[in-house]
Amino acid sequence: MAPKQRGKHDQNFDTLIDKFADHIYGTVKGEWRLKLLKEDLASLHDRECLDIWDAGCGLGQMALWFAQKGHQLTCCDISYKMLARSQETFTAAGCQADFHQISSQEMAATLPLQDLVLFHAVIEWLAKPLETLESVADRVKPGGHLSLLFFNYHSFVYRNALKGTWRLPFLLDKSKWFGKGKKLTPPHPQKPEVLVRWLESHGFEVETITGIRVFHDYMEAEVLAASEAESLWSLEYQCCRKEVYRMMGKYVHILAKRKPISDL
Repeated sequence: MAPKQRGKHDQNFDTLIDKFADHIYGTVKGEWRLKLLKEDLASLHDRECLDIWDAGCGLGQMALWFAQKGHQLTCCDISYKMLARSQETFTAAGCQADFHQISSQEMAATLPLQDLVLFHAVIEWLAKPLETLESVADRVKPGGHLSLLFFNYHSFVYRNALKGTWRLPFLLDKSKWFGKGKKLTPPHPQKPEVLVRWLESHGFEVETITGIRVFHDYMEAEVLAASEAESLWSLEYQCCRKEVYRMMGKYVHILAKRKPISDL
C-alpha cells in the first residue's frame, strides 16, 4: 500500500508521539509556548466553571491546566496514543475529562455549544484547514471564545529564505511543499492576516494576537549558544504582542470572542 501523501490527509501523530513530546514540549521552546498561551487565556482560566472543548488535544497540557481549575473539559484527537498519554496525565493529576478518539470535524457535529474552544497547532495539519475551522468555530457559543494557535506561513518562508540553497526553488513553487522538509513541519502553514479576516467575517472579534518565538527560531545554533538566554527571552517577551513583530512568530496565537447575536 502506497504511503499517504502529506497534506492530503489529516495528520495522525501515533507514529511520532515521542518525537512530538520531546521536540515540541520537552524543550525551553515548548515551555515558552505554554507560558504565553496561559497568559493570553488567564482571564478565562480564572472564571467560574466553563464548558471547554480541546479540539485536537494532543498531550493535553492546556486541557489539564483548565481542568485543575475546575472547568469541564471535552478532549478529542484522532491519535489514540496521544489520547492515552493525555488520559494518563489527567489520572496522575487527579482530574477528569471526556476523551474521544475522533476528528474535530466529527466531534463538532454532535457537541453542544462551548464557552471556550481550544484549537491549538491543528489547522496546519489538516487536509481542509478552513473548512474544518468553520465547523470547529461554529461550536463557540455567542459571547464565548476561540483560542486558535497555528504554525505561521510567514515565519516558514522567512526562516527558509535565510537558509537559502535548495530551499529557494521550493519557496517559489508552493506546489512542491508537500512531502518536503522535516516530519514535524506542517504541510499547510497559515497566514495570520488571512485568519484574522476569516474570524472577523464569521462573527468573531479578535481580542489578542501573540507571536510565539519572534526571534529565537531565526537564530543559528552557534548564535543561540553564544547568547544569554535570559536576555533573549526578555526581548521575546517585550516584542511578542507588538504589531510589528507578532506576525513573525514561529507560531501565532489568536484569541477571539464570538459576538453576541444582537451584535451581528
